[in-house]
Amino acid sequence: MRFALPWFLLLLSVIPLLVWKEMKWFRKTSSVISFSGIKDLKESVITFRLRIEKLMPYASILCLTLLIIGLARPQTVSGRNELYSEGIAIVLVVDASGSMEAEDFKPKNRLHVAKEVVKKFVEKRHADQIGLVIFGERSFTQCPLTLDHRVLLRLIDSVRMGIVPKDRTAIGMALATALNRLRDVEAKSKVIVLLTDGMNNAGKIDPTTAAEMAFSLGVKVYTIGIGKEGTAAIPVNHPVFGKQYAQIETDVDEQTLAQIADKTGGFFFRATSPQMLEDVYIKIDMLEKTKIEARSYTNYNELIKYFVWPALFILLVHILLSLTWLRKIP
Repeated sequence: MRFALPWFLLLLSVIPLLVWKEMKWFRKTSSVISFSGIKDLKESVITFRLRIEKLMPYASILCLTLLIIGLARPQTVSGRNELYSEGIAIVLVVDASGSMEAEDFKPKNRLHVAKEVVKKFVEKRHADQIGLVIFGERSFTQCPLTLDHRVLLRLIDSVRMGIVPKDRTAIGMALATALNRLRDVEAKSKVIVLLTDGMNNAGKIDPTTAAEMAFSLGVKVYTIGIGKEGTAAIPVNHPVFGKQYAQIETDVDEQTLAQIADKTGGFFFRATSPQMLEDVYIKIDMLEKTKIEARSYTNYNELIKYFVWPALFILLVHILLSLTWLRKIP
């Protein structure tokens, strides 16, 4: 609660003085009567009328207090904020081919770390439409463009190895699938963030052609190559000995990924550790800022009636009683 005219509250400082004056006057004017015995005193009764008469001055003080508070215009305040944004449409393209099982990003494999970093990225982009495309030998849309990021985060969590055929990598087809999602979307900016640890060796559309398509549609592509240099350990299920590890070469096609990014106005990033991968998504988040305009509205609800009407009622009762039941005849 607030007061629109708070300086009126300074008048409340006289209320304690009035109360003190009334109490002092009451003590001063109290009569002392001598009794020869207590028999007559026992029979004397303080009537209801007398009690009401003693309260009348305090009712006047209460009336004055309520009127002063009412003059200060007490109000309740409620408000709301409206956000307007020129949102960016973003499709996250994540490699789920077999090589993403490599455990060079300890303590988990590449896919697990990529999912965790991507989720952090999504949580920062409150005003943007974001979708998710998963690819291996083939690609598909795991989540269409949406503002419901809670659903998107659950779908990111559900990505597992084997969700797509994982023997080969179709980067060009993955880009084409993402572009198909962005083609008819109205947005200030359209962006694809492609993450992979390999090179294109499957699909009917090669990455260069997909980059040309992105350029013609005005879609910017950021490409990320992950995986440590050299070899990495990948788990293999042996029919006799169970889980074993084999060494695979990290074969990120940096040249092609850089060409895709350069053609579309984006950037290519190389991440050889979980921390580097997280830093890459932070940089992309800073490069693709969404402009948000906030408008605030404040409503004031006047509470004066809750003080003035009771004060007027007390005043009216005071006048009526003074002219009738409590009337004094000189």
